[in-house]
Amino acid sequence: MQGGTFEALAILLMAAMLPPSVAARPAPIDTARAKWTVPRTPWGDPDISGAWPVEHLAHTPRQRSQLIGTRTELTDEEYEHILRLAQRQIDGREQEADANILSMGHWIERGLPLRQTSLIVEPANGRYPELTEEGERLAAAEKTSWNNDTFDWMDDFGLFDRCITRGMPSSMLPGSYNSGIAVHQAPGLVAIRLEMIHDTRLVHLDGRAPPPPEVTSWLGFSIGHWEGDTLVIETTNFTPGASNGPAPNSAQLKVTERLTPIGPDEVHYEARVEDPVVLQEPYKLAFPWRRQADYQQFEYACHEGNYAIRDYITATGTRFAEQRARVAQANK
Repeated sequence: MQGGTFEALAILLMAAMLPPSVAARPAPIDTARAKWTVPRTPWGDPDISGAWPVEHLAHTPRQRSQLIGTRTELTDEEYEHILRLAQRQIDGREQEADANILSMGHWIERGLPLRQTSLIVEPANGRYPELTEEGERLAAAEKTSWNNDTFDWMDDFGLFDRCITRGMPSSMLPGSYNSGIAVHQAPGLVAIRLEMIHDTRLVHLDGRAPPPPEVTSWLGFSIGHWEGDTLVIETTNFTPGASNGPAPNSAQLKVTERLTPIGPDEVHYEARVEDPVVLQEPYKLAFPWRRQADYQQFEYACHEGNYAIRDYITATGTRFAEQRARVAQANK
C-alpha cells in the first residue's frame, strides 16, 4: 500500500529545529537566459515538449511549516542543512549496493531540494485553506491506507491505493517514486503523460468547449490556449471523490495551470486550485520544472498480479479477525 508522506514531515520537523531565519539573497542575473528565445514547433507554437520529471520537488513540502510563517525561501544556512540531508538520502542507493541489500534507497527517487519553503505559494502562509463544512465532512469520511488499517471491502481503500488515480492537482506533484512527466505536442493538442498510474492528460487547443457537467473523469477535461509563450490550461468536469490535498474534491473543482518556459531546460509551473464546495478559498502551487532529456518512464505495475487488495482484505479485515477469534476459542 501507499506509504505516508514521511519525507515531507521530516522536512517540516527539521525546519523547526533550524536557527532563526535571515533574508535570502537575491539570485544573480542569468545573462545567457536573458538572451534565450523560446523555440517553436513546426506549426508555430512554443515548444515545451520533453521529459520533465518532478523528483527534485520531493524534499519540498506541499504545506509550509507554521514556524516559518510567510517566508518563501530558506536561508543559506537552512538550505545547506537540507542539502546535506538530501545528498545523504541520494547516496543511500550506492550504500545499499555496497552492502548487497535492496531497500528504500533503491525505491525512493529524490533530487536535490529547492530553496522555496513550500510548493503552495498562496495563501501567503503557504498552507492549504480552511475547509468548508462539507469539506470537513468529506475529509472525515474518506478512507485510505493512510488513515485506516482494517479493510473489509474495496471502499475501505482510497483511489490511489487501488491505482485508479491520484486526482488533481496531486497527479502533477511528486511522490516517492515514478515522478516522470512528459509533454508531447501536436497541432491543436498537448498530451501530458504521467508515470505514476500511467495516466495521460489531453489538453485541447482547438477552441472546443468543455462537455456538459454530467460528463466527468478523474483527471477532468482540459482545454488550453497560449498567452504569449505561456500555455494556460483550464480543467473542469472532475469526477467527485479524488483527494485534491486536504479533502476529496467535489464536482466543482477547477484547476488552472500556467506553463511558462523561462530557459532552455526550465519551465515555471503554476496551478490555481479552486473548489468552493470543499475549500473556503483557492490556493496556488508554483515551482520549476527541469527538463531531463535522458529520463525514461517505466511501467507503473502497482500491485503485481493484482493480489494486494485481496490480500489486505483477507489478512486485516473483520472476517479475518472473526475467524482468528473462532480458532482461538476452539483451541481453549
